[in-house]
This record gives sequence, C-alpha cells and structure tokens, in this order.
Amino acid sequence: MYKIIIVDDEPIVREGIRDRIQWEEHGFVCVGVSENGQEALEVVASLRPDVVLTDIYMPFMDGLELSRRIVELYPRTKIIILTGYDDFEYAQQAVKLQVTDFILKPVTSAELREILDKLKVEMDEERGNQEHLNQLKQQLNESLPLLKERFLERLASSALSEWEITSKMAYFDIALTGPLFVAIATDMDELRPDDHGTDNELYAFAVYNIIQEIMSDEPASAVFRYKGNKVITVLTGTGEEAIYTHAQEIAEAIRSSVKRYLSFTVTVGVGTICRELKDLRHSCQASVAALEYRLLMGSDQVVSILDLENRSSMPLYDGTNAENALISAIKTGTQGDVDHSIRRLIGELKHASISIEQCYIRVLRTMLAVLQALLEIGCSEKDLLGKETRLLTELYSFRSLEEIEYWLKDMCKKAIQGVVETRKDISRHQMSEAVQFIHNHYDDPGLSVTTVCSRIFMSASYFSSLFKIHTGKTFVEFVTRIRMEKAKELLKHSTLKTYEIAMKTGYQDAQYFSVLFKKNTGDTPTDYRQKMMADGA
Repeated sequence: MYKIIIVDDEPIVREGIRDRIQWEEHGFVCVGVSENGQEALEVVASLRPDVVLTDIYMPFMDGLELSRRIVELYPRTKIIILTGYDDFEYAQQAVKLQVTDFILKPVTSAELREILDKLKVEMDEERGNQEHLNQLKQQLNESLPLLKERFLERLASSALSEWEITSKMAYFDIALTGPLFVAIATDMDELRPDDHGTDNELYAFAVYNIIQEIMSDEPASAVFRYKGNKVITVLTGTGEEAIYTHAQEIAEAIRSSVKRYLSFTVTVGVGTICRELKDLRHSCQASVAALEYRLLMGSDQVVSILDLENRSSMPLYDGTNAENALISAIKTGTQGDVDHSIRRLIGELKHASISIEQCYIRVLRTMLAVLQALLEIGCSEKDLLGKETRLLTELYSFRSLEEIEYWLKDMCKKAIQGVVETRKDISRHQMSEAVQFIHNHYDDPGLSVTTVCSRIFMSASYFSSLFKIHTGKTFVEFVTRIRMEKAKELLKHSTLKTYEIAMKTGYQDAQYFSVLFKKNTGDTPTDYRQKMMADGA
C-alpha cells in the first residue's frame, strides 16, 4: 500500500475526499489530513507519505510553497495539486516544480479514482525499477572486492591508460601514493595433490590472509591474488634504497610468517622499482620471474630479481660425459650408475649461474639423448615417456631441481625396464627364428650352432644360453630330437633303407645314426620298423 495525505484548508473538502474513496481498493491508505502547508510539512516529515494531495490556496503556507519544500526535502514524494480554472498561473509554477498531476475543483470521486489508479501503475513501475537498481547496487557492492582484484591483476599484467588507472584507483579507493613502486610476488613451494584443487585454494587463501595482516600497517600498499595461487603485494615509498630495503624486509616477514603459522613454505620474489603506476606491470612481471629461480636456488627463499641480474657468472660444463654415462647405465640396466649420473647432472646445474631457460634446455637435451639411444636399440618412446606424458609440459611444471632429479630418476627407471623388455622381445624373436631355421634345415649335415648364429646375428655363447632358456634343451638335444622324430616318420611310412633315412635326417654315417636312434628310442631302426608293421601303424 502507498501512503497518502490530504492537505486543504476547507474541512468539508479534505474530509469529503478522505471519506468518499475506498483507498485500499486502489492500493493506497490515507494516513493523515492537514489544513495548511506548514502543518502538512510536519506530517510529511513524520509519516513520509508516498503521495501528497494538496490545495493551492491555504493560510500560513500555500500549496506551491509546500510543493517546493517537499521537492527539495523528499524528491521521491508524488504531489497532486487541487486547482481551479482561474489558477492557470499557479498551475504553470506547479509544472516547473515537477508536480505529478492536477485535479480541477470541484473534484469528483471518479476523477480521483482514475488518477489514483494511474498513479499506482507509475509508482509500481518506479518501485520495481528502484528495487532492481538496489539489487544491482547490492550485487555491485558485493562484487567490489573481486572487481578490485581484477583491476589490480590487469594493472599487473597489461598496459592501461593513465585515465583508466586514475579513475579506477579512485573508484576502488586504492591508495598507492608513490612516487616509487615495487612488487613482491609470493607462491607456495608445493601444491597439495587434490582432485578438485580445493586444498590448494584454501592454502593460497590462507597465505593471502597472512600477507594482508602483515600489510595492515602499510596504508599505501595493495595486496591481491594473481594468476593461479600467487599473491602480489605492491609497496610505495620514497628513495630507491629505502623502498628496496623495505621490500626485502616485507618479503622476509611473509616467508617466515607463512612457515611459522601454516607449516609449509613459500618463495617470495622481489621485482624491480618503477616510478609510474602505468609501469607497475614491469615490476610485477619481474617479481614473478624471480619466483622461477626457485628451480635453481631452492625453495623457502626470498629472491630478488636485482640480485639475480648482478650475480657472478659461472660456466656450465658441456655435459656430454654425464649424458653418455647415463645412457650407458640405462643400456646395461645399472640403476646405481643411473642415479649417480643424474645427481652429477643436477649438481652441475645447481652450481652454474645460468638462466631458467638454459636449465630447461640442458635437461631437455639429456632426455632427448636418452630417448634417441632407446630408439636405436628398438625401444618405443612410450618406454620412457609413457602413454600420456607430455615431456615439455611436465618439465615446465617443476618448481625445484630436486623435483626434476626425482622425475629424471623415475623416467630412467622406466627406460631401464623398457630396455629389458625390448631385449626380451628381440631375444624371443631371434630364438623363434632359430627354431624355425632348425626345422627347415634339420637334414643338413652341416647344421651347427655357428650356422644358426650367423643367421640370427648372435654370438655362439649368448645363443647357447638363451636357446636353453627358450627351448629347455641344448642345441644338440633339440636338433637330435627333431631328426629322430623325422626318422620315425620315414621308418613308419616309407620303404627307404636305413642308410637312406640317415642321409635324409642329416647323418652321413648310417652306423652312427643307428646307434643314436637306439639310444633315443630303445630300438634299432630295423626293430622299430618291424614293431610298427606288427602294430599295423
């Protein structure tokens, strides 16, 4: 219901209007009546009506003055003027005061009801718009912290105009007064494994809260979350040495506080100093770049990009010897030698003053050399990388050389297993080829270990050991068994003489064949044939 008051110095008019209208049917409730403008103004202040229905001519304060005062003090209140035909000049003034409507005296109930219905529709629409606007304002207020962070994140990564920077800084009430600025980036050293990333989000938020608390005494500063789980802190100050020293102190306070209160470590990177807010992105990017040196310098550190730029340079060894030793150890399957070669490689990287890119290139070169060696001996790249592994993606995800060392050892362990399996497959194929060759050439008197080894390209000693493992028999035992089986078939199904059967099974000496046949079957060739004939075989 909308509240309405009636103002008229004639009792009959105001009470007649009040009593003749069924206000509730039109969405209104009459909350009061007044006999002049002065009294009405007090009622308006007390009851805050939505609509004031007022006459023009009244003592003490007329309707126009009342309207003027209401418009000034309560601009949302609607005003309806009761006027006569002779009050055109007053009506013009009322229009200037943005009066909602006019009713000509004498007013009828029908006219008033029509105006009320029309007014309710307008007020309902305005109320709906106002409620929608209030909701938007509420949503905006609730989103302000997020919008503020989004702006700061853009400021830290993109080139913005001075106008946008100035206006947004004022809108979000960010007090970075300068004249010098420096960024500090903080990142967790280890990400907690979690399917949904919830734990990492909570830990990152805890780091953010600690930094906010540390910076609560620094009014001319800003703290915001940045790309993933990083947190960037912006300091302002005067004097390059003073702000740089202060940044180092803040960075150390962040590092030690996180370690003390959260029981895990962070690396903190200090960026370059800049003189204008539009250049702040360079300091932010430098602070994030400093974090990457955690790979070489270790975790739980404060790393300043300026210190890195000024450090002394030590050459990195070529690394060929370490790579060759690693490949040799993988081929021989010596895990201890593999681990030693990897420790040697990581040690060289730790003690050399190189860039992150050079470090990645060295590790990648080593992995490619190992992969090439595996391919040369017949292994698949899956033996080293697995089915789903993306070499570069995994390599760039590591945060320390210790993680890379562990990864290399794991990869090379897989490589050793791949070498063993590949050699098994190759040996199995070679043995199968040797067995087939023997079956095809059992009738050759010159069949020997040497002839078979020349066929499958294997040394005689290695062949002999593998052949026994593969078949369960020595070479001579295996050949003899095949020849005896063939001899039995010929004795059963042919009329060939014994010496002819000997020749067809690879024996030039028929007497030696007969002795060997009896040794393996218990019968001479003649006795065996007679038994087979007697049995009707």
